[in-house]
Formats: sequence, C-alpha cells, structure tokens
Amino acid sequence: MKKILVLGGSGFVGHHLCEALNRLNLRVTVPTRHLPARAIQTLPFVDVIQADVTQDGVLDPLLQGHDVVINLVAMLHGTPNTFDRIHVKLATRLAHACVKTGNPHLIHVSALGVDHVNFKQSPSLYLKSKGQAESAMMEVCKHTHTRLSLVRPSVIFAADDQFINLFASLQKIFPCVPLGCADARFQPIWVQDVVSALLALIKSPRPLEALATGAPEIYELGGPQILSLKELVQLAGLFVGHERPVISLPLAMAKLQGFVMQNLPGKTLMSLDNVASMQVPNTVSGNFPGLKELGILTPHSVASVFNPKP
Repeated sequence: MKKILVLGGSGFVGHHLCEALNRLNLRVTVPTRHLPARAIQTLPFVDVIQADVTQDGVLDPLLQGHDVVINLVAMLHGTPNTFDRIHVKLATRLAHACVKTGNPHLIHVSALGVDHVNFKQSPSLYLKSKGQAESAMMEVCKHTHTRLSLVRPSVIFAADDQFINLFASLQKIFPCVPLGCADARFQPIWVQDVVSALLALIKSPRPLEALATGAPEIYELGGPQILSLKELVQLAGLFVGHERPVISLPLAMAKLQGFVMQNLPGKTLMSLDNVASMQVPNTVSGNFPGLKELGILTPHSVASVFNPKP
C-alpha cells in the first residue's frame, strides 16, 4: 500500500484529494502550520501533523516512509519575496529532499500558462515564480531515480471554490459587474477531474520514454470548454439567479481596478499581478499530454456541475 505525503492538503484542492485518497484506504500525511485542519481532520486514513514545510530541516524527516509526495502549496497574491519563498524555494527544497531521501515520485501542481524555459519573460510574478519553480525542480531531479510529474491545470472550479462563488456573490449585491480582462481566456476544470488526474498519476507506472531519459512528465489539464472571464461571470450569475450586466473595462482601467483592490483592507480579491497573469491564455497548448492520456475521457463542464437557479 502506498503512503502519500500531501503538502497543501488542507486547502481547496487538497481536501478534495485527501477525501478521495481516504476512500481508497490509502495512508496520507498532511503537514499544516495551524491545527486543527477541520476539512480533513476526521478522515480515518489521513494523519494531520503540525509543521511548517517552508522551514529548513522539516522536509527530510517528513518524507521518510512515503512513496509519493504531492505539492499543492501555492499563492495568488504576494510580494516578490513571498512568491519566491512559497513557490520557488519550497519547490526546490522539496525536490532536493526527495532526491536525498530516495523518494520515488514527486507530483507538483503548477498552472497553465507557465513556461519553465522562458519564465523570465513571463508577465506576472505568479507565472514567473511558477515557471522558475518547475525549472529548478527539473534541474534537481534530472539523472536521479526521483520521478517528477508536473501538472498544469487551468482555473479549478467546484461548489466550494473561491472563483465562481466570488462572482456569484458579487452579483447578489451589486447591480452590475465592472470587469477588467473580460476577454481573458480560461479552460476551467472541475476539481474532481483534477483529483482523478492526480490519482491516475499515483497509480500509473513511469512512462517508458521518461524512464529511458529521466525527463520530467508534464501534463496540461483543461476542461471541455474555453470561456472568457466575462462568460464565466455571466454563468456565475445565472447559477445563483442574479444575472447582472457585465461591463468590460479597458486594460488601463483593469490595472487601476487591480491596484485599488490589492490595497483594500481585508482579503485580496484581485491584484495588479492577476491582471498581468490574465494576459496569458489559461488554456491547454496541445504540446503536452493531458486528461485523455490519464484516462479521463469525459471531463465536466461548468454548467454540468452548477445547476442554474430559477
């Protein structure tokens, strides 16, 4: 029986993944900075321990006895230093720990739009740090026995997400939605399809070509539809029965909107860096394998998961 270490296991994707692993009776360890982790604390096959994986010396003992490590730790908003610490340094430290401890399989969840080769040219700190993290992990794991699987999903949606639900909530309150980057393109993927892809990777043997060359595996995950941000916002309003007019803002106004929202008190909903990220299509390129190669032939659309309210 495989034993799995999940970094970020108490988060949005993480708790869905842990629930699925628990149903398969697989033993899972989830380190978290703060206890209790209510979303997963009561799952019988999930061991939640208090640990800060960004600190030196924490990862090596955590990895001992695990067959697969899955990194779901990520952030959407932050400073250059925090993006570097959470995305780049943690991923690099994790790859080194896997190689050092002989861990056979490292699965790293990244994002569509990431370029591990030309990451320095990426328009946002988010995409740049994600690309740098991928590049660093590839360098560490090459010519070793550690299998590196890089998973790049589009925006992930679910009934408990913070994406569709955000725009649904706004339309319950405001008479219209001024929207920057309304034409930004996404290929939204249901969280359970992402979970199925990760489970397939856990179960699958290393591809022969990767085994022969030691190269990393890269998978792009996108749903069955490509939608603009405006279309997603309109769908969100439809699902909650509060459809509001969506007013598309020019790029200059989108940047102003991002600047204002990142400086408001409370939780950051949008930032200038998000606006920069949305200049890159969040859609599969077709240059890498994806859901089909992982055995997921009928991914779910947004409309098939959310039921419109009358």
